Amino acid sequence: MRALEVGERALLLEFDGGGEARAFHAEVLRRRAAGELPSVREVVPAARTVLLDGVEEPRALAARLARWEPGPPHARAEAVTEVPVRYDGPDLAEVAALWGVAPGEVGRIHAGAVYEVAFCGFAPGFGYLTGLPERYAVPRRATPRTSVPAGSVALAGPYTGVYPRSSPGGWQLIGTTDVVLWDPERVPAALLAPGARVRFAAEAP
Repeated sequence: MRALEVGERALLLEFDGGGEARAFHAEVLRRRAAGELPSVREVVPAARTVLLDGVEEPRALAARLARWEPGPPHARAEAVTEVPVRYDGPDLAEVAALWGVAPGEVGRIHAGAVYEVAFCGFAPGFGYLTGLPERYAVPRRATPRTSVPAGSVALAGPYTGVYPRSSPGGWQLIGTTDVVLWDPERVPAALLAPGARVRFAAEAP
């Protein structure tokens, strides 16, 4: 782990891999909930970093964090959010070819994993979900779409994501869901937050 001071009251923690970042993020949340972490206003995970904002003494906290030995990212018990999906996406055949399976197998494989929201970004409510085995990673589309419908379930690299609203996008679309990912009238507005566990349930197209 590398700790970099950002401004006067923030620390950016850099890791060699996503797994390390997720494990450390989980440890931060555990210790924060237990009252074992000095005052931190905001904790923001990303692919290989964790940002701690609103830190009173960043240098002292960095020295303290260097002595931590985080447990595995799934050490805490959490409910699993179920997202019903119709595996009817326009890129289903292309993903099946990349995986070396029949198109009908894509949904079975995808729905067979339990996912974790590694971090959020791109658009409000959009989570980057990990959980598919590495062999199922797929490239982004060579030509992005100018408009991807809200509720599209998509793959890119090692991640699964669900588009919370219509927007441009270059991920491979394998299905659709009616679940609302972002609702400003809801508390919290985002259905999925970093660290949340998710399972996709196949519906009839």
